[in-house]
Amino acid sequence: MTEAAEERLDEVAGAVADPVRRRILVLLRDGPLPAGEVAERFAISRPAVSRHLRVLRRSGLVRAELVGRQRLYTLDPGPFGELVAWLGPFVRPSGWEHRLDALETEVYRTRRERRTTTDAAPGVPGEESTG
Repeated sequence: MTEAAEERLDEVAGAVADPVRRRILVLLRDGPLPAGEVAERFAISRPAVSRHLRVLRRSGLVRAELVGRQRLYTLDPGPFGELVAWLGPFVRPSGWEHRLDALETEVYRTRRERRTTTDAAPGVPGEESTG
């Protein structure tokens, strides 16, 4: 991972680390909202909500567009991709994924054992042993 990519990842992880910012992201998941409507849904001051929106904008998770006299905020899920890619190796597969992984492992083990048996058994080269 390049240094620039790591910095972007740090910004995205830092942005979603705060519970208020996560709630804002959830609100914007349903569609764009003006800053005033976002602020109305929190018990904190409007300037505090504005600071959270600024952090989300800098991380690239939120875009702001001036529509008339209102600033309209829109969720941009693109930067989540890098965070998800980084987190992926830490998550163990569950349910069917886990079972399919176990089946794949068993298929590879069986093939390897057949090859080993075939290589060790005397016979015509290229023919597989049935024993």
